[in-house]
Amino acid sequence: MKDVLRVLEADARTTPEQIAVMTGRPLDEVAAIIKQAESDGIVLGYRAQINWDKAGESQVWALIEVKVTPQRDFGFDAIAERIYRFPETHSMYLVSGQYDLAVMVAGHTMQEVSGFVSAKIATIEGVQGTVTHFLMKRYKEGGIIVEGEPTVQRQPYSL
Repeated sequence: MKDVLRVLEADARTTPEQIAVMTGRPLDEVAAIIKQAESDGIVLGYRAQINWDKAGESQVWALIEVKVTPQRDFGFDAIAERIYRFPETHSMYLVSGQYDLAVMVAGHTMQEVSGFVSAKIATIEGVQGTVTHFLMKRYKEGGIIVEGEPTVQRQPYSL
């Protein structure tokens, strides 16, 4: 199963027929693996990574470090859920170090992101403090080179 998942993770557009050739598995087995992985929540979704700067729509990204007081019986989870449910929250992680949560946020302007942090995150009960780091330039994201000369990493196959 892991070989099929690795192919999908590298390029979600790879068809089951291509995956069958690449892995040496029968097509019906590949299709069953994909269907089972989707229903089990192993494959969470399929998406394209867009370079919005090249598409003419700039976005401002920020990494927000959040220090929280864990809640009895819930730990960090209840506060984390309140934050990750906001549409501005792109990704979120429980981390070690001086802060507890790392939140990736996207907005149209620095003011929009700053307003989100001060009005929505900082006001949540149990949030002790935040530190905002604005991302200045993306070089690589999700394993894909954004800045520079990207190299297509597809495995050869034949039909």
